[in-house]
Amino acid sequence: MYFQLQCRIPSLRQLSLLCLFTLGISTAQAAEPLSLDGAVTTALSTNPGLAAIEARVEALAEIPDQFEALPDPVLSVNLLNLPLDSFSFTQEGMTQLQVGIVQALPFPGKLALRSQVAQHQVGAAEADVAERRLQLARDVKTVWWNIFYLDRALEVIARNQVLLKQFVNVAETRYTVGRGQQQDVLLAQLELSKLSDSMIRVENRRENEAVRLNLLMNRPAADSVQLPHEVDERLREPSSSEVLLERAKATRPKLQAQTERMSAARSRIDLEKKGYAPNFKVGAMYGLRGGSNPDGSSRSDFGSIVFSMNLPIYTGSKQDRAVDQRNAEWIQQKYQLHDQQNQVASQVQQAITDYHRGSEQTQLFQQEIIPLARQTVDAMLAGYQVGKVDFLSLIRAQTTLYDYETQYWKALSAANQAMARLVAAVGDLNGEAIYE
Repeated sequence: MYFQLQCRIPSLRQLSLLCLFTLGISTAQAAEPLSLDGAVTTALSTNPGLAAIEARVEALAEIPDQFEALPDPVLSVNLLNLPLDSFSFTQEGMTQLQVGIVQALPFPGKLALRSQVAQHQVGAAEADVAERRLQLARDVKTVWWNIFYLDRALEVIARNQVLLKQFVNVAETRYTVGRGQQQDVLLAQLELSKLSDSMIRVENRRENEAVRLNLLMNRPAADSVQLPHEVDERLREPSSSEVLLERAKATRPKLQAQTERMSAARSRIDLEKKGYAPNFKVGAMYGLRGGSNPDGSSRSDFGSIVFSMNLPIYTGSKQDRAVDQRNAEWIQQKYQLHDQQNQVASQVQQAITDYHRGSEQTQLFQQEIIPLARQTVDAMLAGYQVGKVDFLSLIRAQTTLYDYETQYWKALSAANQAMARLVAAVGDLNGEAIYE
């Protein structure tokens, strides 16, 4: 389904004044307009918040290999059986300088499970980065469409200022020749003042939105933000909510991250179950002896083999409790995944509803309301010029047209913002999976 606003061609004077107004609100018009895709690309490549969590992922990626490596061996140097009366290395036969090395050996499978837990944590962090990219793109699109709407609102205000000035001229002319009333002139001037007030408020909102967009793109807050004057106003029909929900379950990084955390919790359970098995230590010692035996022969050096293991005998208060703890943590992660699946389904459905509402409003304004409102203004103006319509009715008709034109651009912006939320909710950064 496609919608496009058909605008009435203004007069040459209106075009001239509108061009002067447009030039007045933007002195940097010669600069390249910031497209929607350009804003998203810039934000994804320069946003410091995104760069921070990407650096965190790089740090986490270095952990699995560390956990899979054996503990560092222990080198020991011992001086054994040294007599304290003489401190002689040759007096006693058992005196020796002992050098040894001991290696700790966790029970088979423990190191692999520790590494597996870390790998799942890395996977969750990578999915968190993808989720943050989706959120950043969604925020940029939302602000960009806000600015686009405000730009169009300013143009509508400017166009209505031109028309109201024409009404003032007509009212003044009729008043001069005695066919009109002074209150008509004052009423038109009051409406012009109200439009000036609206312009001030809209310009202020635009400046604030431009600051937000610059912040997302990591640019100076005071940088000028100029958007294109025209965009593709077509609104495509997305896939059904059932299809999009299934895609979201498969592609949404938020769910993938939680799935990885669940897997990490499961691996921790397996690791704690390994705690029932002992760890080992093996080593070798070499003892250097000096001096001679009573028969004059040199004393032999000593060699020793070391083996030890811990005895997990307090399983009731340690290992059993640790396994119970990890089981509870896994159940927690399981419920969190279910909760997040519900949240994602809600986000998808709400975005679809908002998009359809915006699309229907856009179509209604474009096809029915605005054309009828323009015809009403034209008829009112013709009637006023021949004295068949009072000036207040003419002003009200023009003000109503101004409101409808502004609401059209607001509805179009809202529909595109809803699409941005839908793209983020489904988990498709490019948005191609949204449509049939």
